[in-house]
Amino acid sequence: MSEQLKGFISTITTQQLQVHSVRVLQHGQLLDEWHQSTDRRRVQHSVSKSFTSMAVGLAVQEDLIHLDAKLGDYFPYDQAQSSSSQLPSPREITLRDLLRMSSGHDSPPLWADERASLQEKDWAKHYMSLSLDRMPGTHFTYSSGDTFMISSMLQEAIGQTVKDYLIPRLFEPLGMQHIVWETSPLGVTLGCAGLWLTTEELSRFGQFLLQEGCWNNQQLVPAEWIRAATAKQMDTQGNGSGDWGQGYGYQFWRCTHDAYRADGAFGQFCIVLPSENAVISINSEEENMQGILNAVWTQILPIFN
Repeated sequence: MSEQLKGFISTITTQQLQVHSVRVLQHGQLLDEWHQSTDRRRVQHSVSKSFTSMAVGLAVQEDLIHLDAKLGDYFPYDQAQSSSSQLPSPREITLRDLLRMSSGHDSPPLWADERASLQEKDWAKHYMSLSLDRMPGTHFTYSSGDTFMISSMLQEAIGQTVKDYLIPRLFEPLGMQHIVWETSPLGVTLGCAGLWLTTEELSRFGQFLLQEGCWNNQQLVPAEWIRAATAKQMDTQGNGSGDWGQGYGYQFWRCTHDAYRADGAFGQFCIVLPSENAVISINSEEENMQGILNAVWTQILPIFN
């Protein structure tokens, strides 16, 4: 039995929360870890979004794109018929709007089930055919389609996929080899999902974030970008008072306890607590994600004191 994680393991066992593994770092050192079996690579679902955010920060630094760039700058499609003359075309959605999940859609495009059944292979073309429900930049609606369009914009701007762009700039410096990241039918890195990592690799990413983009004395991603991406950029109070109601950054969620996280469906978490100089990484297959986070706050957080 893992000593410092006994309380967490007992809680998730009692509540029948299907957690595969957890790893806890503080001050850059491993405090404790627990694995139900082996720590193998698992699909990270929306944790992938936070890696896409790193590609944006690098591309902005390299002056390949800017946050006020519009979809219309890269995609000529303009098929959407607006429901109101007061609403713009999707061509007017900016990269900043996409990063903050504020594109103006009330029904998020390109959810996993829709992607699986979509006959149009050009997903960007499909996205651009959908009319807006409100002005971009005004309202938070969580949307994997928005992140896919970030990946699509970046591919147009930098001339390679987000995965290939990040391999020498982020994955290889972090010691992550043979990266698997799923693509659209036309070969665009999903961006929103489909990245496969171990819990240990996820904790490495968290430590890199905690160090504001610095790894082995090399600044991989600008510190200013890490700070901006993990700060509150959009209000999410409509999601309740728990850990989904604390605000959203640029493809990161804010948490209670002044923390932030990369977050994937069914309980993949990369939780960064700057005040504790700590990182908690978790892989799960569990719908009750708030239950896992509650167990983190009640059973793991006290370990740091």
